[in-house]
Amino acid sequence: MKKFVAIAAIGALVAVAGCSKTENAGGTTKREAGNWKTDVKLVKFEVPGMPEEMKAGMTQMMEGASGMDQCFTQEQVDKEDIAAELAKGPGNGGECTWSKKDVSGGKVDIAGTCTANGQTVDMAIAGTLEAKKSDVTITTKGKVPTGGDMEMVMQMTSTHTGPCKEAAAPAKS
Repeated sequence: MKKFVAIAAIGALVAVAGCSKTENAGGTTKREAGNWKTDVKLVKFEVPGMPEEMKAGMTQMMEGASGMDQCFTQEQVDKEDIAAELAKGPGNGGECTWSKKDVSGGKVDIAGTCTANGQTVDMAIAGTLEAKKSDVTITTKGKVPTGGDMEMVMQMTSTHTGPCKEAAAPAKS
């Protein structure tokens, strides 16, 4: 069960990391190069039969990602491709099939199914994506191997905070 929850969480994070830019009717609007700070809030986390201490640990792990600074260079921003990012699955061996990919006018509304390590989850991503800020809610639902339905809802807000900081982690291209 621990493995299933970790896969769902990682899948949500990977999916959103690729969504930090927007496409609109006038062309593609990229995020601004520079330092980006990301905050994560676990809104809902329900897994039948999971001990409270495991739930608390998962909440701590997810919210521990808050406050992370990443540096995006102009070259990285210029190469961003939302379609390619959305085609990637969670981790290195997974894949996602999107039934809905509406990324336009500064809004995002994406839904589909992701599979990794033999586990399948339904994922939905909704919110706003702009050049200097993104605010998305990721909902992940699936069956737990021991029976029952799991649901996790996270809110991720990323804000452009200016030029890259020395201590910021370099963003992966």
